Amino acid sequence: VKNRSLGQEVMASLSPGQQFVKIVHEELIKVLGDESSELDLKASPPVAIMLVGLQGSGKTTSASKLAKYLKETLKRNPYLVPADVYRPAAIDQLKVLAKQVGAGIYDTKAGEKPLDICRNAMNEARLGGYDTLIIDTAGRLHIDEELMDELRSIKRELSPHQVLLVADAMTGQDAVNVSSSFNEALDIDGVVLTKMDGDARGGAALSIKSVTGKPIKFFGTGEKLDALEVFHPDRIASRILGMGDVLTFIEKAQAAFEDKQAEEMAKKLLKKEFSLADFRDAMLAMRKLGSLDSMTQMIPGMKQIANNPRTLDMAEKEIKKTIAIVDSMTRAERANHTLLNSSRRKRIAQGSGTRVEDINRMIKNYMQMRNMMKNMGKMGKIAKRMMKFM
Repeated sequence: VKNRSLGQEVMASLSPGQQFVKIVHEELIKVLGDESSELDLKASPPVAIMLVGLQGSGKTTSASKLAKYLKETLKRNPYLVPADVYRPAAIDQLKVLAKQVGAGIYDTKAGEKPLDICRNAMNEARLGGYDTLIIDTAGRLHIDEELMDELRSIKRELSPHQVLLVADAMTGQDAVNVSSSFNEALDIDGVVLTKMDGDARGGAALSIKSVTGKPIKFFGTGEKLDALEVFHPDRIASRILGMGDVLTFIEKAQAAFEDKQAEEMAKKLLKKEFSLADFRDAMLAMRKLGSLDSMTQMIPGMKQIANNPRTLDMAEKEIKKTIAIVDSMTRAERANHTLLNSSRRKRIAQGSGTRVEDINRMIKNYMQMRNMMKNMGKMGKIAKRMMKFM
């Protein structure tokens, strides 16, 4: 960065500070890897993916998130394997999560050893027609030789196509040391960084990639099962520098709104038919995007809000209140807000566990959004008319 910055002529369109940030951004991308590293699944099914890491790093949750990603995004048929026999709660947790995801799961027997579990699960997956095996291995509070021996024996027996280390981004230098130790023992294929929705903006990713030379494949941004993102070096470089990540935000928005739903909403806006029911649907779609904290981290200029837990908490509560209030209305009231006189508002407040003041504020917010949508519709019509004369 220093060599590139000193003596370089500043571009006319940038200030010296902006040019420096641009150089740092480009160098960060080089360190993180010029391109995103996709999960390699090119092998005869069932393809085995082995998740390793310390206890508390988020392996079990990451296993279920990965299953959801494989099932919904890559249209695979995943099979989860609970191989952490030292923590019975992990087996029960994975069973619950597998049911939520709609993925298959091996029924671990009492007293069954990890190596036998993996061997039997592979046979079960093959017979059941599953194409991807996700193994949730045991962890320890600290790295020890007994743990590594067990993991090495599983790797020898199953020859997994991918060995992914799950590391906690919040642990800083410890995450780097853990990554180095696991890579030396198992020659990992990549890393899944968890808890990237916290204060850590991706500094751990820089260090891990630099020390191990192995790519970051995914990162977790929350507790929800869809809070797993493919690692894009250029986008993470932007987050590290506090520049946001608009592309990921757009992708999440597109996933939250189905094509048909977006089309219907657009038609209603043009016809000025944006009702309270549509307002509620918009709030639900926002919740699908993930936590407001993770969303504000992606949008440039929203850093101050992202660093203010009180503001985020209030906004989250407002969304929940809005949904509860609209759900307590009749179908006619949702379609026509002018019906909401004082007596109706009192009834809705009682039904939704809110106050009349909350309903008044919600109506005000709805009207502001409705008017904004109307203006957008007018602009769209003007643009269409202008196009006719061009």
